[in-house]
Amino acid sequence: MQPPLTTERLIVRDWTTSDSDVQAALAVYGRPEVTEWLTPVMTNVADLAAMRAVVHSWTESQPNLVPPTGRWAMQRRSDDAVIGGLVLRMLPPYDHDLELTWQLRPEAWGHGYATEAATALLHWAFSCDIDEVFGLARPDNTRAIATAERIGMEWVGETTKYYDTALQVYRIRQGDLRDRPPAVETED
Repeated sequence: MQPPLTTERLIVRDWTTSDSDVQAALAVYGRPEVTEWLTPVMTNVADLAAMRAVVHSWTESQPNLVPPTGRWAMQRRSDDAVIGGLVLRMLPPYDHDLELTWQLRPEAWGHGYATEAATALLHWAFSCDIDEVFGLARPDNTRAIATAERIGMEWVGETTKYYDTALQVYRIRQGDLRDRPPAVETED
């Protein structure tokens, strides 16, 4: 996705293999209070070397993904801190349904960042001629469920179809997006 998406408080941009991005990613994906909720199941990343390998794989695969799929860093504009990540990916069996996920470091929880960034990403994604996007949450993940609802996603049921885990399924279509201004593209 070029150029990055900019909201009032955030920039949604590609991950880089810079030391600062790798450290920021570890502050998210190295935390059990974050990774315990991820689907598919992911153990927390153990250290900087392991996180560097993961981020490297993300940056290597990103150019080969068909829009709107991808993985992006969520950067706060006020201090340039990377506070989380967003993913748009195909759900199993990887032939039709798109899933939106968001992850934030715990210190950034409760400020509306996930809602703001996800809404911007959805505005862009729907410009890529897709019909709907799904969000999945474990039944007791009240934070993810509340964020899905704030984004404007509608609960459509529970399933074990994805990742062999009981999950709450939320869906949003282009017409369901809240009346928020779409993200503006930044200039290089």
